[in-house]
Amino acid sequence: MTGGGSGSGSGIDSSTAKRHAGTAWERVARGGYAVSGVLHLVLGATIVSIGLGAGGEADQQAALGQLGGTPFGAAVLWVAVAAFVALGAWQLADAVTGRDEAVDRVKSAGRGGLYLALAFTAGSLALAGSSGSGSGSGSGDESAQGFAAGLMAAPAGRVLVAVVGLGILAGGVYHVVKGARKKFREDLRAAPGGELGRGVELLGTIGYAAKGVALAVVGGLFVLAAMTADPAQAQGVDGAVETLLGAPGGPVVVIAVGIGFAAYGLYSFARARYARM
Repeated sequence: MTGGGSGSGSGIDSSTAKRHAGTAWERVARGGYAVSGVLHLVLGATIVSIGLGAGGEADQQAALGQLGGTPFGAAVLWVAVAAFVALGAWQLADAVTGRDEAVDRVKSAGRGGLYLALAFTAGSLALAGSSGSGSGSGSGDESAQGFAAGLMAAPAGRVLVAVVGLGILAGGVYHVVKGARKKFREDLRAAPGGELGRGVELLGTIGYAAKGVALAVVGGLFVLAAMTADPAQAQGVDGAVETLLGAPGGPVVVIAVGIGFAAYGLYSFARARYARM
């Protein structure tokens, strides 16, 4: 009897420990959405600054670099690393063990990879800052150009670059549609009601649309790189913003996109609280 009771208690303790560990993991993972929100606020402010003619570099590495340059910047970056690793791992676990449809699981895997890449970038910046060796890797535009150049060196390289560009372009259209149809509400387990709920919906609609426009331009630039066999045409978000800036009414469009990125940042804070995990 005593032995059986002890075994039962041990099983309960183990189950409780696992539940607490899962809850802690979820909390840190939710923090990843909050950190993403901060990054999008920084990006939004930078993009608006570019639209107003003040300049700046509109990519996530630059935004992380700005955070790293603040007081206690290294600590902030390590918090970002932990949050992004937790969220990336959560998304990958959902892709492997989740019960969603195959398409949704592929999306989870893609998001997981992106968050882990952000964790790597934040960690690299934190280590570079602590050693005084600079920012390490190149800008988002340089990374896009290097990636395109690597693809073009492969057999049927231009076709591969075009496929990547069309994929990014499709992702941009998806973001716009997701915002317009408010499909992002499916990502929330229980959206807030009343004025707060309407505010979250408005932020999500504007934010997804702005991100969609930027992604669509990035995709178009990759397709242009494939058509011209010039990897230098491939650009990241910063290059997309510069492209929009040179179009008719460019400054107004860029400022609107910057406001949209900031709106997405605020929506991300709500997602940290209400996300379906």
